Amino acid sequence: MDSVNLTDHFLIAMPTLEDPYFANSLVYVCEHNENGALGIIVNRPLDLDLAGLFEKIDIKLENTGLAKLPVYFGGPVQLDRGFVLHRPIGLWQSTLKVNAEVGLTSSRDVLLAVGSGSHASDLLVSLGYAGWEGGQLEDELAQNSWLTVRAQPTILFDLPPEERLPAAMQQLGISFSQLSDVAGHA
Repeated sequence: MDSVNLTDHFLIAMPTLEDPYFANSLVYVCEHNENGALGIIVNRPLDLDLAGLFEKIDIKLENTGLAKLPVYFGGPVQLDRGFVLHRPIGLWQSTLKVNAEVGLTSSRDVLLAVGSGSHASDLLVSLGYAGWEGGQLEDELAQNSWLTVRAQPTILFDLPPEERLPAAMQQLGISFSQLSDVAGHA
């Protein structure tokens, strides 16, 4: 598993994964290399919408059509920091290019653009992210903690949060009810 690169893939938490941060989660992997991995949990909306977040960070949200979009719990790392998963990539101060279409931006300029209505395409805003040190995610995969599947932008940006995990699993041809809560190796 040393050469696996799961950038632009979904991680589907197995029932055996009892970590409360990741149980029943769907993680979009934004970067994966020998130094570790970074992802955003994309199916855990917080009790906060964009209007509430923008009010807290003192940015005017002119595009009222985005006001009710949920803000997500992106993971347990840097919970006080916002991350915007978006397409198109655009030109922002601090963007990690995930693929030719999708970027992850952590700089305030993307939020200012969203607020002014000049970036109204697909986006998902999270507080925090999920992170793994080098080799840690590979170890978790070897322990059967995660299933992996190539990510689809339609799952990220077009489906409501409660439909994302089942849709990702459907790509594998399985449903959550078919998974065992006992880990093992064939």
